[in-house]
Amino acid sequence: MRSIGRSEDHVSVYIDAKLNGLAPAPPERCIFKVHHQLRSVNEEAYEPEMLAIGPYHRGKNRLQVMEEHKLRYLRQLLERRSESSVAKYVFELRGLEERARNCYAEPVNLSADEFVEMMLVDGFFIIELFRKHAMRKLRNISDPLFNMDWIHKCLVRDTMLFENQLPFFVLYQLFNLTLDPEMHYDLVDIALHFFRCPLQSLGNARNFSENSNDETKHLLDLVHSNMLASFVETKSNGSASNKGTLGFIQCAAELVEAGVKFKRAYGRNLFDIKFKNGTMTIPCLIIEDQTESYFRNLIAYEQYSQDNHLNCISDYVKFMDCLINSSKDVELLCRHRIIENWLGDHEVVATMFNKLGDYVVVNNLCYAEILNEVNRYCCRRWNVWMAKLRRNYFNSPWALLSFLAAVLLLLLTSTQTVFSVLSFVFQ
Repeated sequence: MRSIGRSEDHVSVYIDAKLNGLAPAPPERCIFKVHHQLRSVNEEAYEPEMLAIGPYHRGKNRLQVMEEHKLRYLRQLLERRSESSVAKYVFELRGLEERARNCYAEPVNLSADEFVEMMLVDGFFIIELFRKHAMRKLRNISDPLFNMDWIHKCLVRDTMLFENQLPFFVLYQLFNLTLDPEMHYDLVDIALHFFRCPLQSLGNARNFSENSNDETKHLLDLVHSNMLASFVETKSNGSASNKGTLGFIQCAAELVEAGVKFKRAYGRNLFDIKFKNGTMTIPCLIIEDQTESYFRNLIAYEQYSQDNHLNCISDYVKFMDCLINSSKDVELLCRHRIIENWLGDHEVVATMFNKLGDYVVVNNLCYAEILNEVNRYCCRRWNVWMAKLRRNYFNSPWALLSFLAAVLLLLLTSTQTVFSVLSFVFQ
């Protein structure tokens, strides 16, 4: 039998052909599908409830109701501008199609025409949604998207999903093409205004120019960038230290047993956590229906980021997970107004934080030094002794009176003993 030469081997020829036809990964990739391990913990947190934006969830039956609202918003925009056709916008978007398509990490099975249609309809819907939220005079009186609070909350949530994004430069281009010179606002302002209600820690809108447009990847990145600005400000003020290894720390209830006191910090910066002289100050976090979805999608974005110095949300969640082991810890933090639990069930909040960190990789933690300081404080016997004293004798007025009576009795007994000894000596 004649042996097959190396150059004739059909396996090598097949693999060589696949390698030669393999396109390089586009550097613009910034919109991913969340990987199975992260998604499996809570798949619903990454799925849109009402609104499909972009190609990943396009065409799903349960999301078709919003497609009519998208077209209605587009028609209202054209009427407001006294226009009867979208031809000029389609022409502009055709020039952006290839660049926008490269932003999606997963294959997009849409033709060029379908992709351009998606960018136009979805893009203008988002822009009009932001405009109508910021300017009431643009709203239709019978618009259900603003007349029903639950719909509006769903839209806020769905526009923040990692898989539910359009490239920001598409939105920016459409916004500029329909900019009304009489209205003094920009896209970043109205976008952050739209997201400000559910997220207490959004910073002020950063300076945004035509040059910095390319730096923002999508709306979730915009939200994250502004939260990151608050985080960086916190680090510069010394609240968060340089990153370090995550170590063990007792939960909140056990820390109280060891003498640590908790206090609510006031301000809009979620990350301004401090520990000084045995007191840990933590800003208030409101927990409501959509909180887990917000956290999970921001964390997913951080996990896919090439810059591991941007993990402000992952770091914060890991820190809170250290403090919360059970409903008892949540109850304690609620009592100190560090957590406002709008869900009502403390066990649900504890489970949420315990699972938020599943399959999340955090190599270093910016709060490591705070945790180390807490551990050092709890190891001092004097602090533990004082904590037990306060817990056992100073936790109620009657306990305090009993303690003082015991001390007084001890002093009187000691005084009587001293006088008895002195009288015996000087006899």
